[in-house]
Amino acid sequence: MPPVAYTLFPFLRWFPMTGVSLRADLIAGITVSLILVPQSMAYAQLAGLPVVYGLYASFVPVIVASLWGCSSQLHTGPVAMLSLMSAAALIPFASPGSVDFIELSIMLALMVGVLRLLLGVFRLGAIVNLLSSPVIVGFTNAAALIIGLSQLSKVIGVPFPRTESYLADLWRVIEQIPQLHGTTVLFAVGAWLAISVMRRKAPALPGILITVIAATLISSLINFENKISVSIEQVRSPETATLILQYGETQTRIAQLTSEVSEGNREASDLEKQTDFSMIQQAATLRAVVAVKQHELKLLKSANTISRVELNAMALTDAGTTDGKQWFFPANAVPENFTVSGQVWRFSGIDDEQIIFSSGGEVVGDIPQGLPAMKAPEVQWDLILALLPAAIVMALIGFMEATSISRAIASNTGERIDTSKELVGQGLANIAGSFFGSYTVSGSFSRSAVAARSGAQTGLFAIISALAVVLVLLFFTRYLYHLPQAVLAVIVMIAVFSLIRIAPLVQAWKVDRVGAVIGGITFVATLLMAPSIANGILLGVSLTVLHYLIRTMQPRSEIVSRKADGTLGGMRAHSLQPISKDFVPVRFDGSLSFINVAYFEDLILEAQRRFPAAKVILVIGSGINEVDASGEEKVREVAARLRESGVKLMFSGLKYQVMQILKNCGLVDELGKDAFFVDKESALQTLSKEFIEAANKPAYTGFKPIPRQCL
Repeated sequence: MPPVAYTLFPFLRWFPMTGVSLRADLIAGITVSLILVPQSMAYAQLAGLPVVYGLYASFVPVIVASLWGCSSQLHTGPVAMLSLMSAAALIPFASPGSVDFIELSIMLALMVGVLRLLLGVFRLGAIVNLLSSPVIVGFTNAAALIIGLSQLSKVIGVPFPRTESYLADLWRVIEQIPQLHGTTVLFAVGAWLAISVMRRKAPALPGILITVIAATLISSLINFENKISVSIEQVRSPETATLILQYGETQTRIAQLTSEVSEGNREASDLEKQTDFSMIQQAATLRAVVAVKQHELKLLKSANTISRVELNAMALTDAGTTDGKQWFFPANAVPENFTVSGQVWRFSGIDDEQIIFSSGGEVVGDIPQGLPAMKAPEVQWDLILALLPAAIVMALIGFMEATSISRAIASNTGERIDTSKELVGQGLANIAGSFFGSYTVSGSFSRSAVAARSGAQTGLFAIISALAVVLVLLFFTRYLYHLPQAVLAVIVMIAVFSLIRIAPLVQAWKVDRVGAVIGGITFVATLLMAPSIANGILLGVSLTVLHYLIRTMQPRSEIVSRKADGTLGGMRAHSLQPISKDFVPVRFDGSLSFINVAYFEDLILEAQRRFPAAKVILVIGSGINEVDASGEEKVREVAARLRESGVKLMFSGLKYQVMQILKNCGLVDELGKDAFFVDKESALQTLSKEFIEAANKPAYTGFKPIPRQCL
């Protein structure tokens, strides 16, 4: 078969298959599916989506990534990091779980897929090198904390307010600890213990799936959810009733404004396409109106999240009368002629003007049965630019995760990993998935590791795991209704807290303190900027690039002399005497380019000023890898200035490509071929003989000390 066939259809490398490989892939696929189903539901909620969208993201994207990816053991699907980043990117534009939020999540998956595909097609995977190790570790640690702690509200059974400050929201959750739901906490602690014990004592068992099944059965048996619908007249607490009515009115206004903003943006986009000036003016006016509504929408959402927290604190108890009517009073304000049940009820929501109270905990609830229909993603063009920074960061982070996982597994299997092909596979997976209701996906470390341990031979194992998800969507979604949200929260927390690493930052401090500080700044910034965590890593990348530019502008350079062992070292660093009064050796360890030629000039002229009797300044240039037009021009200019003072500029150890440039531009002829030496030792010996520097001649002591800031 021609090589181009393997390029267009990478899955052809799976063939011919053997009975052994088929059996291994079948076992690995079933094993991974036992983790995939509960994980995907947990990560969907982390992304602010109904749990069924996690299952949708575990179907088509998994198959496409396995067919067009590069690694045979990489499993693609929902992952914790991108789930949180997806939610964080979209929260400013829509309410989590709403129709608009779902559409934007799918659109963001399409954007990430296109970006990854372009990076792969044009082989631009090296752009990920902008993410230095300390920055990645700092961001990952902060994101893991944000992801894990964002699940705390589900673990203790209280609402999680969503505003523009994640830390403020988290503090409000902590303030609600007195209102925690005891049974919810028991489910969470029990799930954590069960998963942890099975991992240690029986790692071969699917601990997560067993825990999910057990928790669902127990939840169903004890009626863990325990919700009731009542009318507002049955609420006999004026304060609670008033706040519920205000909450409902605000929710209605939020839904209305969301629809008006969406419609206004569409109308403005249509008007802006017209060539008539009056139409463009109307579009500008409409944009201004939409901006005002967006600001109002933002304020209302923030206010209602606070109201939701206040309502949760208003615990009520139900009481009945002899005529069978049921009323809800504050626990300390039940009239004497009422029979109290003793149950504690809290506000849960509003449905068709009915108030929903709950004395239990949150469960997954109804999951739509059946496969997602193929549908082109709804693209909101006015939000493309606003979401682009987050999409770029998600594309790079997801790519970095996928390639690092693939390489880690390949180090044991010996498989050759082509990062560009993997990018293509990941890009196609997100693009295809967006047509089937999937949000952003990437390579999963935990599931890929399980696949490798289970003996997966080809990407067929991933397809088998996807088919298992299909079976769940077709036949088993109704059995997941009673699955406690707290259990899904624990699954997420266990997964992400394992990502926190301190040792790499400690090691980075030993090697590159500035880089380690940038990693620390990235960590703090990501926490402070949450939920917009993409801004944290963008700041880290910016500081890394700035640090690199500063180091490039000021490369390592110094005036050198002989140390006691005969080698060369910096005069200031080693408190050395100069080699000679007649020539000054200067080391310059950087390429001569536009960004640092001024620094090169300052160094040479400073050496001349400190050693006014010197007749030669020798540049030890073994560290010069390239010269651009600015560098060549500056060398010519400095040499001419020295020549006017009776000083000659010389070089030693220049690399072949640098010498060729200097020859081609005529600089070698201008300075003279005798100004260039093959290496530093021959240069020093030649200059010592030329100036009749005897080995036992007393050291020259008339030089001026070199200040610290100039070396």
